[in-house]
Amino acid sequence: MKKLLPAMGSLLLLAACQNTGTEDATAVPATTMPAVLNYTITNVYPHNTGSYTEGLEWHDSTLYESTGHEGKSKLARVSLTTGKDIKKIDLPKEYFGEGITVFNGKIYQLTYEHGKCFVYDFKTFNKIREFSYEGEGWGMTNDGKYLINNNRSNNLYFRDPETFQVVKTVAVTDNNGPLVNINEMEYVDGFIYANVWLTNKIVKIDPATGKVVAQADFSYVLDKYAPGAISAESQASDEVLNGIAYDSVGKRFFITGKHWPKLFEVKFQ
Repeated sequence: MKKLLPAMGSLLLLAACQNTGTEDATAVPATTMPAVLNYTITNVYPHNTGSYTEGLEWHDSTLYESTGHEGKSKLARVSLTTGKDIKKIDLPKEYFGEGITVFNGKIYQLTYEHGKCFVYDFKTFNKIREFSYEGEGWGMTNDGKYLINNNRSNNLYFRDPETFQVVKTVAVTDNNGPLVNINEMEYVDGFIYANVWLTNKIVKIDPATGKVVAQADFSYVLDKYAPGAISAESQASDEVLNGIAYDSVGKRFFITGKHWPKLFEVKFQ
């Protein structure tokens, strides 16, 4: 084999010399900007400004919310029309609540830096069990088969709901490359709608490929419907859009943000 290497090297060198710049230029395909995801705001509801929203769900005609910050984290069943808690449980003071999802009669709730996922009975909020995992917990949803979570990176982790073990990982990308800081998520009709931390943007992701296919800009919404409620500085630091729920019967989304005074009913076009 060693005797063949010089000859092989000569052939490779010849091939390289014959290669043209035109071939190199066409080797990398052009990336496509995500489509604009247009929407209409169809209703505006009150939202508890004490809620640092990390997870939002609509199930059985009722809204559910998970909030963050140590000592202030909770899981609550919320009145859509008043924004007040109908039923709630507070997390132990050391935990920072994160994303939630409802699956098979249970509510799964992530925690930020403690590597714990709490599992509750959907009706009673009684804790059934807990899972441990590595890394941070951010947003969570499910596709009817797997739980899906993220952790600040651009990865989506598909997990077995019985063991919480990772079954597969999908990397999310847009026209600029890896899209990090994916936060609260909702799985709807084969796509994942996700907030992006420190923006007022929602992206629509194909979970099979991880590609962002569309995005919506909600930057103006709070100032239009609640002018002056949250300063520009606070919005820029952390009080941004975070919370997506979907009503499959009414075909409508609900969105809100951290400490936002309003919750919006939205229809994407």
